[in-house]
Amino acid sequence: MLIASLPPTLPPTQQQLIKEKQSNRVKKMSTLLCGKLEACFGICLPASQHHDIFSGRPHHVCNMAPTKIKNCALHEGDFGKKGAIVIWDYVHDGVHKVAKELVEDIDDVNFSTTFKVVEGDLMKEYKEFKIVVKATPESENTSLIHWTMEYEKLNEDVPEPFSLMKFAVHLSKDIDDHHTKK
Repeated sequence: MLIASLPPTLPPTQQQLIKEKQSNRVKKMSTLLCGKLEACFGICLPASQHHDIFSGRPHHVCNMAPTKIKNCALHEGDFGKKGAIVIWDYVHDGVHKVAKELVEDIDDVNFSTTFKVVEGDLMKEYKEFKIVVKATPESENTSLIHWTMEYEKLNEDVPEPFSLMKFAVHLSKDIDDHHTKK
């Protein structure tokens, strides 16, 4: 019995071109969906103090910025420890929202804390969302705050999170005001 293999419907070079075009389209689409926002500004609070609030005492933020943060509760683990999961109740653009975040990293040397959003309102528009807040000492009592948001949108219709970055910047400024007005 003779078995003949069927030739592909397109020559191999054309098949490769189609696969490459599809691959490039996926890459192009994913770069359109992925983004990174950064904001940097100065405050009159020592870097170590700002860092300590976000890394070890985030549940105190609701006392420092009560119009923005309604509550921050520990869901799992320990405050100030990598791997902890915190739930933020906050008001963004006049709407009450919730975010469950994993504390992905705490760098006490560079005064940096990294949060990864794992559940909540942001996950309705973003496949992934990571927030890094870093404080760099400028002098004994002042610091430079650097917020970074890295994200992947669910689709092209999702807006860039500019208003959320503005929220984060004003949150740090509210914390600064709370401490400098004491």
